[in-house]
Amino acid sequence: MPAARPAPEPRDAYRHFTSLTTRWMDNDAYGHLNNVVYYSLFDTAVNRYLIEAGALDIQRSPVIGLVVETHCNYFSSIEFPQSVDAGLRVAHRGSSSVRYEIGLFAAGQPLTAARGHFIHVYVDRETRRPAPLPPELVRALDALVSP
Repeated sequence: MPAARPAPEPRDAYRHFTSLTTRWMDNDAYGHLNNVVYYSLFDTAVNRYLIEAGALDIQRSPVIGLVVETHCNYFSSIEFPQSVDAGLRVAHRGSSSVRYEIGLFAAGQPLTAARGHFIHVYVDRETRRPAPLPPELVRALDALVSP
């Protein structure tokens, strides 16, 4: 049996929101955001949340997250100039990895224009070997776990 076709999701499917803005350079020749920009918005939403939650110091944290998998489904166009609300949730938290799921909403719209995920494996900054999630990161992630 084929997998269900991906569908847009409502705002209440996400635990945390951050507002982002598109930039002039984000549009492609077709008049909408280039696909790589969506991944940049995903990364910005996750890292902004982690920094604001006190779970990531990009210069000094002994454990850092490396992206090992990404995916995105596109449902409707986003373009410049436009505000974007990025919804965030954690679908899975392991001992050293996290699956973040992100929904991008055009400002004021009820359904995702795009939704995707990426998986971070947390590693020791120096050795780049998998490391247990620190307590402050676990607390920040647990606040995002989807029910």
